[in-house]
Amino acid sequence: MSDATINLDGHDEELSLFGNRDQYLRQVRDALGVKVLARHGEIRLEGEADRVELAKNVFETLRAIYKRKKAILAGEVSQAIEDALQIADPDRPDTAEIREGGRSVRARTDGQARYLRALREFELVFCIGPAGTGKTYLAVANAVAHLRRGTIKKIILVRPAVEAGEHLGFLPGDLEAKINPYLRPLLDALHDLMDYDQIRRYMGNDLIEIAPLAYMRGRTLNDAFIILDEGQNATVPQMKMFLTRMGQNSRIVVTGDVTQVDLPPATTSGLADAVDRLSGITGLGIVALDRSDIVRHPLVQAIVDAYEMTEAPRPSGSAAHPITSPTDTSAIAERVAPPASE
Repeated sequence: MSDATINLDGHDEELSLFGNRDQYLRQVRDALGVKVLARHGEIRLEGEADRVELAKNVFETLRAIYKRKKAILAGEVSQAIEDALQIADPDRPDTAEIREGGRSVRARTDGQARYLRALREFELVFCIGPAGTGKTYLAVANAVAHLRRGTIKKIILVRPAVEAGEHLGFLPGDLEAKINPYLRPLLDALHDLMDYDQIRRYMGNDLIEIAPLAYMRGRTLNDAFIILDEGQNATVPQMKMFLTRMGQNSRIVVTGDVTQVDLPPATTSGLADAVDRLSGITGLGIVALDRSDIVRHPLVQAIVDAYEMTEAPRPSGSAAHPITSPTDTSAIAERVAPPASE
């Protein structure tokens, strides 16, 4: 066992490093497995020597942030912890940690590793790729990890209410019951990561919200992790409306498969448009996954290959969705996704 003491320079620095109701202290404690004792004017760390050293480095990083701008955000605490862990173990795999029961979600392909790095580094991430690549699952896992760490206050799951070639008619029930079929993939991921009672409790306390895309208009979403699934079925105006809902200390992830657009033929996909329009902006991440990242049943990759080889191209002159062909998707991947070694 080892210990270390960090002496602080005043009450204001103490409040910033401790966080609201000692949130940041708990965050470091849970992430690094050390005992963190907050006393007047100092932070005392106890635990295994290597973990105490990591925690000390995290708090020194946070002190430098405080001295630079007199404020510390929850996301900066998460980043300081991740940076310290990465320096200590450069070969450490990218994980979205689900702490209850000691469970973790790990990248299974190089593309997924890039995706997890983007989720960690950027507050706005677009992820495009075929079915079975883990786009939705990894986003939900990351959101749950942030909620458990206290870096955000709620998770908002959003999906366009667009039917995939079938007309379901008028559905019975309240709003949640009506949109449940559209949000089923997101809820399936949640149920795999959390038990049913906990999900119902979180939803009852408004810690998890599900909503159709149209219900985002007029809102400002602070301290939230917002996931827009099936983003290829949002129109351009809807995508602009959704992205501009982003508030302070919020994170947004937009996922979708630009080869499976269910909008009318004359309607441009908002996801494809956003990837093309925003790719030159710094501060956001765009990750393109491909067939090699499919992690469902082995037959899924063969099915995707077969459809891509046999699907007929659109007739010339038709109102095609931007970036809908496999060739165009590959071009996006080369343009926006850095090599796995970066």
